[in-house]
Amino acid sequence: MSRFTAYEPDTAPAAARPVMAGVHRKLGHLPAAVGLMAGSPELLKGFLAANAAFEATDLDPVAREVVVLTVATRNECHLCVAMHTATLTRQDAAPELIDALRTGGVLPEPRLEALRRFTVAVLDHRGAVPDADLDAFLAAGWQPRHALDVVLGVGTYTISTFANRLTAAPLDAPLHRYAWAPAA
Repeated sequence: MSRFTAYEPDTAPAAARPVMAGVHRKLGHLPAAVGLMAGSPELLKGFLAANAAFEATDLDPVAREVVVLTVATRNECHLCVAMHTATLTRQDAAPELIDALRTGGVLPEPRLEALRRFTVAVLDHRGAVPDADLDAFLAAGWQPRHALDVVLGVGTYTISTFANRLTAAPLDAPLHRYAWAPAA
């Protein structure tokens, strides 16, 4: 028995209803995780606002997915891994890239691997990234601005992964083919 309610637009707290309607309009359906986050309209609004800001960063779409999947696998969020695997698949990303991100392996493209390693360093050191790790990131062609964009992505997807794990958010049917479980 879950302690969290999976809200529908007509049963959600009033402050969450317009937000849920917007998600439904944008995606064409309402993900179960959104219904669960709606129990705290502020959490739902905060995540969506942070996500919109992250989407507007200088990181390209594949780079953003590298950050998201690095956070999602580290935080063991089965839902985010499946959802963002689907996103990369729609973007026609190389299967080797997707597999490496899902397993925590070395990425086939050196610049993206530098981004993955930097994201891990941000997580491991809670932002106090050692100079050598920051230097390696910058030497791969990233800019200081990108380091800050990574911090935004880590924060955004820490919200999502923690909420999804806390509420035991289920995979929506279209994501079943991208199901993921952490390595034992």
